[in-house]
Amino acid sequence: MLTCTPSRVNATDLELFTNRHSGKGGNTLADVQIEDGIIRIVGLDIQDPKAAAVLAEYPQVRWAEITRRALKIGLGYLKGGGKD
Repeated sequence: MLTCTPSRVNATDLELFTNRHSGKGGNTLADVQIEDGIIRIVGLDIQDPKAAAVLAEYPQVRWAEITRRALKIGLGYLKGGGKD
């Protein structure tokens, strides 16, 4: 079962979402684009052992679907927080 902990994303949380495939020697934020209501995330690494352990409990063929749902739930929770 996936759960969502209510919290705001801050600068230190952004360090968990990095692009290690940038080829520039260091970590950069992942490339996130929104086009026609579709969120595209290129080169996203999420460093979260607890979340990885939860995801590992499911068959690998379902990982993309579960991750998509978790992001959708999390972003839905943050709705309206961009005004802060």
